[in-house]
Amino acid sequence: MNNQQSGFDLTLVQSLLIQGIDIGLVFALAYLVLVIVGERRTLWMVRGFIILMLAAAVSNWAGLRLLHVALNSLVTGSAVAMAVILQSEFRRFLEQLGRGEFRQLFGRDRRPNPEPDSVIDEIVDAVKELSQNRTGALLIIETDSPIDDRDFSVPGLKLNAEVSKELLQTIFQPQTLLHDGAVLIRGSRIVSAGVILPLSDRSASRQLGTRHRAAMGITERVQACLCVVVSEETGSISLAQMGMLNRPLTSSKLKELLEAKLFPSEGERVVAPIPIGNLGRQIGLKGVTLLKRILRR
Repeated sequence: MNNQQSGFDLTLVQSLLIQGIDIGLVFALAYLVLVIVGERRTLWMVRGFIILMLAAAVSNWAGLRLLHVALNSLVTGSAVAMAVILQSEFRRFLEQLGRGEFRQLFGRDRRPNPEPDSVIDEIVDAVKELSQNRTGALLIIETDSPIDDRDFSVPGLKLNAEVSKELLQTIFQPQTLLHDGAVLIRGSRIVSAGVILPLSDRSASRQLGTRHRAAMGITERVQACLCVVVSEETGSISLAQMGMLNRPLTSSKLKELLEAKLFPSEGERVVAPIPIGNLGRQIGLKGVTLLKRILRR
């Protein structure tokens, strides 16, 4: 009898240990997804997906077969939808996984982040000078997730240079080969120059030239970006978002709009996931507590 009871206890401990490892791996995967995403509105979608997975696991554990089938179908459909919505993030994840960059998957970029005001000041100062000299310019500024090169007609020349007023002014000088295209800005870096954008099919005023139609076209196709346009004919400044043009703008008004769009208030900023060490300790403590309760019963 004692041998049977001890064998039963050993089987129960092994089962609980396997379930604990399974739950720990799921939480680690969820943390990895949260690190990859990093954008606040998308984080809520990921959290909803995690809740669906937990509900499907609970329904399976409780023996609710019909509910489990329904929830499992929702989890599968949600996973496919997220793969489509977050295709650029998942592509970057697969590239890092294929290169064996496991440390980069859980770690952040160790390069110091520039001050938000300094980046905006460089952009606004360059636009102000270009406007006064009536030099045409077109700047694409990413807001949330990276833009796929397939959204451009021509991706342009890769630069990967620090944003500076002097470099932006130099690129858009009529004597350069890149002045007719757009500049793509990601964070504090000028990713590429000479980017050719798709034109908007919407009817626009005759006062608007090709740069304005290109700004409307890319912001219609990609919502996670802003476009700053400097007219070559009048020197007026415009800001495009979601296919709509805000014009004419002063340099101070442009700075105010960029600060509101790129660096929102504290309540709207991204909430970073907790460190992986703290997450592991919390999972371990909760797992031990749950195991004690089960053994007591």
